[in-house]
Amino acid sequence: MEKILDRFLRYVAIDTMSDPDSPTQPSTNKQYNLLTLLCEELRQMGVEDVTVDKYGYLMATIPSNIDKDVPAVGFIAHVDSSPDASGTDIKPQIFENYDGGDIVINKDKGMKLSPSEFPELRKYIGQTIVTTDGTTLLGADDKAGVAEIMCAAEYIMTHPEFKHGEIKIGFTPDEEIGRGVDYFDVEKFGAKYAYTMDGGQIGELEYENFNAAGAKISIQGRNIHPGYAKDKMLNAILLASELNDMLPVWQRPEHTQGYEGFFHIVKFSGVVEEATIQYIIRDHDSELFEQKKKLLQQCVDFMNAKYGEGIFTLEMKDQYYNMRKEVEPHYHIVETAVKAMEMAGIEVDIRPIRGGTDGARLSFMGLPCPNIFAGGHNFHGKFEYVPVQSMEKATEVILNILKIYAE
Repeated sequence: MEKILDRFLRYVAIDTMSDPDSPTQPSTNKQYNLLTLLCEELRQMGVEDVTVDKYGYLMATIPSNIDKDVPAVGFIAHVDSSPDASGTDIKPQIFENYDGGDIVINKDKGMKLSPSEFPELRKYIGQTIVTTDGTTLLGADDKAGVAEIMCAAEYIMTHPEFKHGEIKIGFTPDEEIGRGVDYFDVEKFGAKYAYTMDGGQIGELEYENFNAAGAKISIQGRNIHPGYAKDKMLNAILLASELNDMLPVWQRPEHTQGYEGFFHIVKFSGVVEEATIQYIIRDHDSELFEQKKKLLQQCVDFMNAKYGEGIFTLEMKDQYYNMRKEVEPHYHIVETAVKAMEMAGIEVDIRPIRGGTDGARLSFMGLPCPNIFAGGHNFHGKFEYVPVQSMEKATEVILNILKIYAE
């Protein structure tokens, strides 16, 4: 079998960054480069019914090889990488037998992974760690999950003695921009239950996530020659800053944890004449989520009352909801994942997702879908890294889940 590191490195070499400003599905054609490769690799393994549709969904089936009736179980990962940092020309670095000290990822820029800033590193002493070179993200979110599912598929196809029920494999585009399952056909996929391999560090298991919305605020300023601007100019840049200052500072991502929600400004562009600011709004509690959306609307209304109707225009859209209420009626799928991790000698850490996955929306579409660790850290940025042994353990968890269902 191919080593998971080699498979992972092959996948991250392919730029699959999604684009939130693109109206197409998938948002970028380059995501097909990885999807096509995965399709070919699955077919070479002998996996059946491998298809990639016009929306960028890869689906495949490994038939059951046991006589008993067990539910079809799916494993899902997304192929796109986040637009928060460059995914072009990724140059992974491999640090074997990590000694517990600083890992210099870019000497010229003075960039390093230090346990003093990233204490989770201490868990991986003696292991092999893959990092960026400090100029791009790594893409472990979620190419680690893709590699884990592919390694599990290869093991199953090369070990006919491994007993399992029907297995469904799904790879999706555009998860990072909240459109990962907009056109996902749950009935065609055919799984009764599924797991996304899209979590963080080893041991994480999640079945509740943020309620999420995205907001875009357009601000129409009025540009007047600064020498004659008194009582006439409306500087859209300053208006945007004023609105942002109205939102509670303690509800920013850098000041929240656990179940605490936030307002996160993710993009600003503007000149004196006009400006645009974009936010994501998150909260696990549905009532607090609605309060946050209401507060943003009140801020916009206040600014329009102060400066003139129509100066501020708000577009706000819900993106996904907390999957807990959809998963809890099928809690045995969480218990199965717990047992599968324990069989692999992993300490289980059940926690709320401070984000979202395709599984959140799929759960509301009739496919209960908890989220299992993929093994990476510091997603969406240049300090992203993944221990190879965590990816190996994630593959083991997939196989253990199938063993449990086949028993």
